[in-house]
Amino acid sequence: MTFEDHLNLQVSERHGDGVTIFCPIRPEFMNSMGALHGGITAAIADEAGWKALQDMFGKPVDCVTTELKVNYLSPIIGDKAFVRVYIVRVGKTLCVTRMDLFDERNNLTGIAVATYMLV
Repeated sequence: MTFEDHLNLQVSERHGDGVTIFCPIRPEFMNSMGALHGGITAAIADEAGWKALQDMFGKPVDCVTTELKVNYLSPIIGDKAFVRVYIVRVGKTLCVTRMDLFDERNNLTGIAVATYMLV
């Protein structure tokens, strides 16, 4: 089982410019203050961007993350999170995505931007 399999992300909605991803939050993902750990939050954003690209291409594509930036706006507390992924640009080699992260009460908790290289 790979790391991303542990996140158990699922596409819950498809949009013309991306997808919405659902993520159940497990207790071991929490930090000592009872919020989703920042590293897990970044991993969820990264994996959500990858899933959006897979969905757009309609098949598995090999890509690697070349850049990831996360702005944490507020902690994610609760049993689930959602990520709205926007595919900003798809080029011959690089793809850029933007992710808006939400808690279960639909509060915007973070914004991420990721660049992926198609290999």
